[in-house]
Amino acid sequence: MSPFDVDAFLARPLTARVAAAGPSVRPTWYLWEDGAFWILTGPWSRLPSLVERDPALALVVDVCELDTGLVRQVVARGEAELLPFDVPRGRRKLSRYLGDDESRWDERFRAYLYEDARCRWLRLRPSSLRAVDLSYQAQRNATS
Repeated sequence: MSPFDVDAFLARPLTARVAAAGPSVRPTWYLWEDGAFWILTGPWSRLPSLVERDPALALVVDVCELDTGLVRQVVARGEAELLPFDVPRGRRKLSRYLGDDESRWDERFRAYLYEDARCRWLRLRPSSLRAVDLSYQAQRNATS
């Protein structure tokens, strides 16, 4: 039993940090869907070659809001797999971070979605997922 709604937390457009063999850690946008993290990747990243050599990954999504005292984290571990890219899932992922109006997106994101056949999905279906709530009562500033 987790101390908070993990699905609702992971549905927020937060940034995950993915650790792969190497060692290598990188921030990334993700989509939490069907009990898995979906990460858009391609030849611009070393991540696909690292996963092909060793699929073991760790991933953390967290928030630390000093003004409210909200401190939560989800840590996932498992073996990743590289899968073909599909536009509907790609659009769901990118619109989480960039909004629904694609005309306002930077051109590279539209290119990833519709033109770059080199895009792939990295899917991490966690073998372990740990949610921790370390929140605290924030002190009010005396001048507030």
